[in-house]
Amino acid sequence: MTETQERSVPKPEFTDAEAGAKVFPDSNARSYNYFKPAKRKQTHYEDVTVEVQPDPRHYLAQGWLYGFADGRGGYPLDWTALKAWGSDRPEPERFPGSGGKGYEWPAHGWHEFRDPNEEWELTFYRYNSNVVRQVNQNVENARQAKAFEQWNPNWVNFVARNVGAWMHVDHGLGLYLYANAQRRAPTNMHNNAISVNSMHRIRAAQDLALYNLTLTEEVPGFDGSAHLETWNSDPAWQGVRAAAEQLTSIWDWAEAIFAGNVVFEPLVGELFRSHLVQQIAPRNGDFVTPTVVGVAEYDFAERDLRYTTAMFGLLTTDKEFADHNKSVINGWLAKHVPTAIDAGRKLQPLWSQTDAKPPRFEDSLDAAKSRFAGILNSLHLDVPKELSQ
Repeated sequence: MTETQERSVPKPEFTDAEAGAKVFPDSNARSYNYFKPAKRKQTHYEDVTVEVQPDPRHYLAQGWLYGFADGRGGYPLDWTALKAWGSDRPEPERFPGSGGKGYEWPAHGWHEFRDPNEEWELTFYRYNSNVVRQVNQNVENARQAKAFEQWNPNWVNFVARNVGAWMHVDHGLGLYLYANAQRRAPTNMHNNAISVNSMHRIRAAQDLALYNLTLTEEVPGFDGSAHLETWNSDPAWQGVRAAAEQLTSIWDWAEAIFAGNVVFEPLVGELFRSHLVQQIAPRNGDFVTPTVVGVAEYDFAERDLRYTTAMFGLLTTDKEFADHNKSVINGWLAKHVPTAIDAGRKLQPLWSQTDAKPPRFEDSLDAAKSRFAGILNSLHLDVPKELSQ
């Protein structure tokens, strides 16, 4: 029998010098502890979100690993005029062996923000799948029950023209305001919250587009393309269109979020959805459209506003820059409030286009203004004189 020759192969030798071999107090920990949690115990949201995007003023001792063609790296803090505690201090001096020597974490203020909605990938998909399922079930149940046959004729035209037109607002702001702003925000906590805001807008636009297609098939005389003419040339909608297009041109990421969520939404978005569509639809035999519009209203008026007030509340009470930030924001209010008020007032003809009428337009606008003033008070901001227009 031929003897098998054993091949000479280096054998691994373990010396306890390998990465991960050292045992230390947190060796078996299942959560991170390199940040200070907002409450006594850190949450799963914080574990997967806080400082996932590094910062050269903290752990990124070698400086930014990536940059732009002009030599600027990562996420420059001057992408907004607002400032947070420590952001006026330069990056630590870098040189071989320095280890980031100079001083400890100087830009702490930005990293204090936590999204009260605790949005991250899992929660985003779980929440939005439930919303889409709910909307689809409501519309399908209405279709099977022939609920659309109860609509007043004028209401059919109103939904085709005006409810359909709002999808242009949601689509434009979702893609060109929020998705654009989230890239320039300075931390992952900001990025996540603003990204979810963007997806809420895009999903709401999709909900309205799909609803429009269903109504085109189910309702005799429903013009599924009427919203295009309304958005492009109806005088009542040109103020909303101008306001939305102005928002998409904002470069400062914080101004974009503030103008969109604190100014435009209460004064225009809620005015249209809550004080018109949801008030007037049931009176015209429509109990379906409020369910489609209502899920978007909850997203914008509750969830997105909740993270926005948490974000800007830190900046208007900042340890170093509260006065600076309030001064900058007052300039934003003077710029955007008149545009939003003008957009809202130009919508007034919609209050008289259906058979059953909603509450008076002036009462609706006053309610929207009151809501807006309450948001400003919660942020320690003064109500601008432009609100009296």
